[in-house]
Amino acid sequence: MIHLDTSFLIRALLPGSPEDAALRGWLRRGLPIGASALAWTELLCGPLTKRQADLALLVVGELVPFGREDAALAAALFNAAGRRRGSLVDCMIAAVAIRGRAALATANEEDFTRFVPHGLRLATT
Repeated sequence: MIHLDTSFLIRALLPGSPEDAALRGWLRRGLPIGASALAWTELLCGPLTKRQADLALLVVGELVPFGREDAALAAALFNAAGRRRGSLVDCMIAAVAIRGRAALATANEEDFTRFVPHGLRLATT
């Protein structure tokens, strides 16, 4: 399973982008693709057309919810990674991916590499 982070989703909607190519490759290989409700919320903040949102939803399917276990893990990640201002949503997205044993595809690896020692796997193209 590969979860798509907001930054990856945004770029994957641009035809010909490296993220578009990576996503198409994963889909051709039959890899399951998903996204957390958190990443989806960030994506919907836009700008985004209805057509882009519909296309993205076709790709990710049912959104992965954020629950109690995720909340505890996100808080632990936030504290372990230095309590960086503005990073809580990244901690939450990482927690959902870790719980789901999914690799996270992101266009902002520097935002997520600090979670790798805590169980996050980053998707590679």
